Amino acid sequence: MNAKVWLVGAGPGDPELLTLKAVKALNQAEVVMIDDLVNPAVLEHCPGARIVSVGKRGGCRSTPQDFIHRLMLRYARQGKCVVRLKGGDPCIFGRGSEEADWLSAHGIEVELVNGITAGLAGATTCGIPLTLRGVARGVTLVTAHTQDDSPLNWQALVQSGTTLVVYMGVAKLPEIQAGLLAGGMNADTPVAMIENASLPGQRELRSSLLTMEHDAIAFALKSPAILVIGAVAAVDVQAYLPLARQA
Repeated sequence: MNAKVWLVGAGPGDPELLTLKAVKALNQAEVVMIDDLVNPAVLEHCPGARIVSVGKRGGCRSTPQDFIHRLMLRYARQGKCVVRLKGGDPCIFGRGSEEADWLSAHGIEVELVNGITAGLAGATTCGIPLTLRGVARGVTLVTAHTQDDSPLNWQALVQSGTTLVVYMGVAKLPEIQAGLLAGGMNADTPVAMIENASLPGQRELRSSLLTMEHDAIAFALKSPAILVIGAVAAVDVQAYLPLARQA
């Protein structure tokens, strides 16, 4: 694994949701570059590694992406086994492909390791199936925060008939609500807002498209949180839930 960079998804927060392949990479890592949203508990799998924080979080001061690129390159050229550890999945709003392309262009071997994304884990821990026969024929993952701040095609999203899972949307609830209503979505469409998905401090709020902004303010919803929008957001399948919660 020398002179190689692993781009590893750490999952949504619960350290038990790490994949075996992620654990293998961490076990052999000499340098681990860790994002802010990664649960520090996963670092028990790399006790001998140097830990470098390269925090990136919406609304906060972030490590420049160019610096992250060059730091990975520096360690890799030193012959180190480098793990770039990202919250969720590295290729779902995680810049994994950008980093892989940049490193490959500089002659560095790269391997991507998937992680469970927060939208999936958050929904499951709330008993929400993102797809459901006869109710939701698919799921669409979108981010409310774009590089050029361009608006989403809300009408197309509404017409897709899929469950919408919105990342990085807490600060843009008014825009999301207005866009979906203008796009033709019913005002009574169920919405679930899930904060700190899969962590002990997870909180959830069930609402509707019409009232979600008001309800989120009353609930004091904070980032990181995901929104699940669609008929399935009204479902609560008890069989999906951890035994501790069912009790």
